Amino acid sequence: MSWLWAILFGLVLGAAARAILPGRQNIPIWLTLVFGLIGAILGNAVASWIGVNDTKGIDWIRHALQLAGAVAIVALGAPIYAGTRGKSKARARGR
Repeated sequence: MSWLWAILFGLVLGAAARAILPGRQNIPIWLTLVFGLIGAILGNAVASWIGVNDTKGIDWIRHALQLAGAVAIVALGAPIYAGTRGKSKARARGR
């Protein structure tokens, strides 16, 4: 059941990251989920590196770092995805 929570949390993080970033990110929902999961993993890694381990109650620092990781991944990944989609569409049209 933990995989289900990871998917839901990744989707929430990815959607929140897209809402925070200005402009429109032309990425599909599945990529939003993947970017959210990657951001959560990145945020957990940074939290461990700075010494934020298990805490009692809600771990706000870890969640903030996960959101920051998701924002960074969406900000970097959305233009890359758009660029690769543009090239593949241009190839399909014969350009």
